Amino acid sequence: MNKAYLKLSSFYWFYFSALGAFIPFWGLYLKSLNFTASEIGELIAIIMATKIVAPNLWGWLSDKSGKRLSLIRMGALLSCLFFSGIFFNSHYWWIFLILLCYSFFWNAILPLFEALTLTYLGNDHHQYSYIRVWGSIGFVVSVFLLGLFFSQYSIDYLPWFNLLLLIGIFVSTLFVREKPIEHHEHHDKLWDLIKSPEVFALLMACLLVQMSHGPYYAFFSIYATDHDYSNTSIGLLWGLGVIAEVIVFLFMPKLIKYFGLKKLLLFSLISGSLRWFIIAYFIDIQWLITLNQLLHASTFGIYHIVVISLIHHYFKGKNQGMGQALYSSISFGVGGALGSLISGYLWIGLGSELTYVFAAIISLLAFVLSFMFIKFYPY
Repeated sequence: MNKAYLKLSSFYWFYFSALGAFIPFWGLYLKSLNFTASEIGELIAIIMATKIVAPNLWGWLSDKSGKRLSLIRMGALLSCLFFSGIFFNSHYWWIFLILLCYSFFWNAILPLFEALTLTYLGNDHHQYSYIRVWGSIGFVVSVFLLGLFFSQYSIDYLPWFNLLLLIGIFVSTLFVREKPIEHHEHHDKLWDLIKSPEVFALLMACLLVQMSHGPYYAFFSIYATDHDYSNTSIGLLWGLGVIAEVIVFLFMPKLIKYFGLKKLLLFSLISGSLRWFIIAYFIDIQWLITLNQLLHASTFGIYHIVVISLIHHYFKGKNQGMGQALYSSISFGVGGALGSLISGYLWIGLGSELTYVFAAIISLLAFVLSFMFIKFYPY
């Protein structure tokens, strides 16, 4: 692997290590501050909601200016500065404001970096999974180590780990060089691409997928804690899922070549329904929940690589930045925000089991939409 690959991989390592510190434990941290389930859902939803605006604005700036890397560095630095405000107050509205400002910049940098990575790879874009896998490894290491740490020490230390990893993201961007945006003789108009039935269906399916993940990201750790799982066990469960993701990343080029993109997408969506249903009704069967975490290889690993490949196929040249931004904002932004927000209210109104049943139904809807409208694409 050449130096460019190593530098690109280091960004993914720190970015997803930070995500590994954040996603499994942030709900527990907010619970330690005595916030209610609806407030926790709202605070996590605001992080997702900024993905609706931020990636699109920054993607547009990137495509117009051609200065992707400068914007990535600025976003990484400002996310560090704003997140540091978390140490000054623990009131609901203060944390709401800090998360709003921090996530506006944090959520902008990954789509831009994805576009930069794919530009580096050029015709070798099928090797994307070999770079992205280091992010998943970073996530696993982060989850395992912090799970062990929080089994012995207070969850109050969590923001310090988050800040250190955010600083690591910024430092990693300093070692990457800008890569000029590819120019194509023909560009479809962005709106014409979006309103085409296939692209629109893909984006809506992505929105539904992230909605279905809302109860998992916001409440799985809390749900497991309520059923007598230790912090160490919770960390191991999160880490196990991402280990499965790492393994599937290594085989994705061969899987795509053998099965094609649509079959893999449909498999990931139907396995999502199964995964959430098992969590809903079998949380007390620890061996089954452990095996169930292996489905993360499909519900995120296969799904993410397939969708990134499809977005890269549809959005070319000067549309590349906006394509990644739209995927991020519509799926992780709108879908993630709705999933976290709705799951917070369902958790109180209908209970934990029906909240995960809701997630299973939403994933099934994404399957139906993809089956009907998305074409079969070979490797």
